[in-house]
Amino acid sequence: MRKFISMLFLGLIFSLSISAQKPYNPNSAEILLKIKKLNFLGTVLYVAAHPDDENTRLIAYLSNETLANTAYLSMTRGDGGQNLIGPEIREGLGVIRTQELLAARRIDGGRQFFTRANDFGYSKSTEETQKIWNREQVLSDVVWVYRNFKPDVIITRFPPDERAGHGHHTTSAIFAEEAFDLAADKNAYTDQLKFVEPWQVKRLFMNTGRWWSPDINEETPGVFVIDAGAYNPLLGTSYTEMAALSRSQHKSQGFGSTGQRGESLEFLEPVKGDKAEFNIFEGVDTSWKRVKGGEKIGKMIDEIIAEYNPQTPSASLPELLKVRDEILLLKEKHWQVQKLNEVDEIIKAVLGLYVETRAEDYNVSPGDASKLSIEVVNRSNTPVKLEAVAIDHLKDTITSVVLSNNTKLEFSTTVVIPESWNYSMPYWLKEEGTLGTYKVEDRALRGTPENVPAIEVSYAIEVLDHKIMLESPVIYKWNDPVKGEQYRPFIVTPPAFVNIEEPVYIFSGTESKKVNVTVKASKSGISGTATLNVPKGWKVQPENQKFELALKDEEAILSFDVVAPEGQSTGEISASISVAGQSHNNSIQTIAYDHIPTQVLMPRAASKVAKIDIKKEGNVIGYIQGAGDAIPASLREIGYEVWEMKDEEITPENLAKADAVVLGVRALNTNDRAKFYMPHLLNYVSEGGTLVVQYNTNFRLKTEEFAPYPLQLSRDRVTEEDAKIKILDPKNPLLNYPNKITEADFDGWVQERGLYFPDKWDEKYTPLLSSYDEGEDPKDGGLLVADYGKGKYIYTGYSFFRELPAGVPGAFRLFVNLVSAGKKEQPSNKKVSNSQK
Repeated sequence: MRKFISMLFLGLIFSLSISAQKPYNPNSAEILLKIKKLNFLGTVLYVAAHPDDENTRLIAYLSNETLANTAYLSMTRGDGGQNLIGPEIREGLGVIRTQELLAARRIDGGRQFFTRANDFGYSKSTEETQKIWNREQVLSDVVWVYRNFKPDVIITRFPPDERAGHGHHTTSAIFAEEAFDLAADKNAYTDQLKFVEPWQVKRLFMNTGRWWSPDINEETPGVFVIDAGAYNPLLGTSYTEMAALSRSQHKSQGFGSTGQRGESLEFLEPVKGDKAEFNIFEGVDTSWKRVKGGEKIGKMIDEIIAEYNPQTPSASLPELLKVRDEILLLKEKHWQVQKLNEVDEIIKAVLGLYVETRAEDYNVSPGDASKLSIEVVNRSNTPVKLEAVAIDHLKDTITSVVLSNNTKLEFSTTVVIPESWNYSMPYWLKEEGTLGTYKVEDRALRGTPENVPAIEVSYAIEVLDHKIMLESPVIYKWNDPVKGEQYRPFIVTPPAFVNIEEPVYIFSGTESKKVNVTVKASKSGISGTATLNVPKGWKVQPENQKFELALKDEEAILSFDVVAPEGQSTGEISASISVAGQSHNNSIQTIAYDHIPTQVLMPRAASKVAKIDIKKEGNVIGYIQGAGDAIPASLREIGYEVWEMKDEEITPENLAKADAVVLGVRALNTNDRAKFYMPHLLNYVSEGGTLVVQYNTNFRLKTEEFAPYPLQLSRDRVTEEDAKIKILDPKNPLLNYPNKITEADFDGWVQERGLYFPDKWDEKYTPLLSSYDEGEDPKDGGLLVADYGKGKYIYTGYSFFRELPAGVPGAFRLFVNLVSAGKKEQPSNKKVSNSQK
């Protein structure tokens, strides 16, 4: 609960995160919009299931045209989806998509909330979703957000039935409706009432989509219509253009959007609550009359708007300070806290006040010191007195310096991070949860999008005899020779990290295998001992090794020999280090993309190990990446040479060097060169090669000519990871050589069987497997093979991109059979050069 003050539960936990951004100073037009928004007391919460489910048009319109305090509640962080920009899946992808949502909200003006629900993958029913999510926990989180944020209007994205097309979608609507009543019930979730009060939402709408209501229009009875395509002259953009920029932040989903202009109608269908005829806030006083003692404030703000001079925004300062005085007198804490935050932001903006505290490095360890540089600049004609700078609970600096126009104050100080401080891990990943729900014991964190800053700095200023406290996080800033000024979050880390080289190790015999462990210092002068722990029955030599690292970021690579037991066995190896008498087992995973702040994950250092009865044929695998996956590393682990081929390397001459070629997941959706290299690949098959094409969607295919014979992709999928498998052609060589595949090879699969299976195919294809979710018809298109010329063409929708990194033995055995198709018993002697690898 460090740094959470008593006012937190009154709304501060829901402030927009700017923990890793350049200090932002709005322009004159944006300041005027903020002042107008200060004069509106209405709140809207949009509710759906995943990142990218939100309607950015409507959020942009409600936030910037209606001026409502608008937010999006996403049930999940999108952990179970696919990643079109890199190899991260599961927790790493959830962190990316969390930051993409925050980037989107910075553009469209909304706020962002979450529940503890974990996106466990596609779900075909709300019954399954509610069971796996832990219905009571996730529903309580929705109620918690309602009671904190106090929305007047709820808008859901989906209908509460099968029309929503996904169990998560349906459940988000069901929970939104149930929370409508529960949030107002003083007998519901009474443990929350120590911190919040019951809250009655005025009404709930469904943002009706044309995919389930294709005939809806502005004449449909009972439906509200909003033209979200309106143009905002202050901002110089329409809300549909703004929404396209916002939606384009969902880059991991491939949702880049082009801005639209002109009419764009949104339809809201009343679901619960009071009826309304003219607007969604009907019956809600959105003026300052809503708050006792607030009517005077509304008139004062009206005068500020009327007299606002964009040439000199600071001319509005005296009247804004009077408004602030009146807000401080309010008895209703919810509106006092929210509007005090808003007016303080506006005061800072009209002063052109720049405050920044930067650290000399991006991280520090508990018990160590960090040098901080503080910069404060007043860029107005009104003198500003900086009275004190409080660096979290670590140090207070009394300055009492008056800053005139464009005067910059800079000074440095050093703070020591207490030994008790936690590492800056995403809070929902600190403890192991369940398949469907993250474990978050700290109630104050539930609903929040990300961690509070590692260190927060408070600046006490005095302006025109008014004392104001401003806050900003400590950041790390540097200059990139190409990109210029760059920012990333300042974080607290262990003194060193320990990473196991590979996520999974496959053993096929009794010989030992080297496991490399990298110890990386996060500060200078580190020494200690590293240990590799293995499952019972496995052996490791040596048991531990010493290391010394003189410099920060220096690494030591330590090799351990691991021997598997006789017989098939799976388990986990883990690594730990002892430094200065303390044990640490955090690995480091850095996620760096230009559109989001750099993220650092510190999961426990662990990898999967599996002793598998596995044989392989061939030697060189050509791999053509699609959306990004870890299959190349998995293939190397079982002894293949993997040539990850660049576009320009996909030539007939190079393909002839490969024993098999594999297309990465969604390669036909993401690679613009696919239409040019597919003829080479099909010719490679005709000449005797083996081509394995992994799943693609039928949306935005770069080419329709990706198979030798007609084959139609569909939305068919098998989501139950333990769904029954039927072998359709037991004698087929792909299921018998070099490994005999049985139903037992489908034990232990994770998240799903597969997705986007073909549903129609030419008779020249042979379907090998059949599977289905409970209550559905069999899906036979998940693994198809065809002879084409002298070679083999294989199309598979089975989720090898999830199973191989998870160390699933049977998935390895089957995938090896696919890339070994058509091979003779003697292994290939093909090799590629180191540069090609």
